[in-house]
Amino acid sequence: MRRTSRGAVALAGAAMMVGLSGCVGGGGKNSMTLMLDVGYLPKHAPFISAVERGFFKAEDIDLTVMPGSGSTNTVTSVVTGRIDAGWADFGATVTSQGRGAKVKQVNLLQARSAYAVVALADSGIKDWEDLRGRAVATEGGGAMTAMWPLALSRLGFDKSDVDVIPASSASKIPGLLARQWDANLALHVSDEPAIDALGRKATVLKWSDLGIDLYGNGIVVSDEKLRNDPDQVRRFNRAMQKGFLWACQNPEKAAEDFKTEVSGYETRTITLAIDAQCGLNWGKGEAADRYGVMDDAGVLRAIDIAREFLGLPEGSSLSPEDVYSNSYLEPLGSNETIQAP
Repeated sequence: MRRTSRGAVALAGAAMMVGLSGCVGGGGKNSMTLMLDVGYLPKHAPFISAVERGFFKAEDIDLTVMPGSGSTNTVTSVVTGRIDAGWADFGATVTSQGRGAKVKQVNLLQARSAYAVVALADSGIKDWEDLRGRAVATEGGGAMTAMWPLALSRLGFDKSDVDVIPASSASKIPGLLARQWDANLALHVSDEPAIDALGRKATVLKWSDLGIDLYGNGIVVSDEKLRNDPDQVRRFNRAMQKGFLWACQNPEKAAEDFKTEVSGYETRTITLAIDAQCGLNWGKGEAADRYGVMDDAGVLRAIDIAREFLGLPEGSSLSPEDVYSNSYLEPLGSNETIQAP
C-alpha cells in the first residue's frame, strides 16, 4: 500500500504546522490518489484510518493520500488529472464548476459546514452578542470573509459592530494567543484542536446555529473519471464511507492511527478533532440518515451563496445536475456499526 510520507509536527511561534513531504508513486489499474483540502491535521484522522485499517484494500484499491493547499487548488488538481479524487469545500467546488471545472461532488462526507467564530475561553466571549465591539481576524480572500456579511445580517449587527482584521492563516492563532484580536473566523474542526494542543480552551460559535447550514466538504471527481471508470469510484466511495464512519465510532483507535503517521499531537487533541469532524456527518431533510447523500435543495442553497458571495458569475446557468451525483453511492445509515476488514 502506497502513501505519501508524513513528517513531524513543527511549532512556528504558537502556531502548529504539520511538515509534509513525499511524492506519488507510479499509477496502476487499482491505484488511486486522493488530495485533501489542506496539509495533514488531526481532523484528517478518518482518512488515515480508512487506509490503515484496510477498507480500501478490501475494495482492491491502493490509495495514496496527499496533503492539499486549499480546496480550489484541490479541485484544480482533479480537473487537470493530477489526482483521481479530492476532498474539497462544497462552495469552492461550486464556484470552480461555474467557471468551467468539469467535476462533480460524489460523496458528501461533511453534510454541514464547519464555519465558526473561535475565541479563547477566557476572552469573555461566550455567545454571539459578546462580539459587539470586538476584533475578529480572518484571511483576506477566504470564503468566510466573503460570507461574513451574511452572518452579520443573521445577527442583526451592523458592519461597524465588529472590527474585521486581515491576517494570514499562519498568524491567526498566534495573534489570538497574543491578544492582538479577540476571535478568529475559522473552521472549528481545525482551530479548536490547534488551540487545545497548545494547552488552551476555546469558545466556538458555529455559523450553523445562525441558520447558515450549508454543505461542507465532499469528495470531488472529474467528469472524465466518472465516464471512464465509474466502478472504481463506487468502490472508492464504499471504502471511504466505511473507513470514515469506523473512525467516528472508534476515535481513540483512529487517533493512534494518525499518530503513527503524523507526530507531535496528543491523543486528546486528535479525538477532539475527530469528534468535531464527525459531528458534521449528518444533515437534515430526506438525506439526514443516508451518509454522503446530497439533494437539489441543499445544492441550490450552495449555488445561491456562491453567486451572492463567492464570485460565481451572475450569468452562470449552473444546475444541481451539473454539481453533484448520488449515483456512485451506497449510503450507510447512522445506526450502522462498522467493522474493520
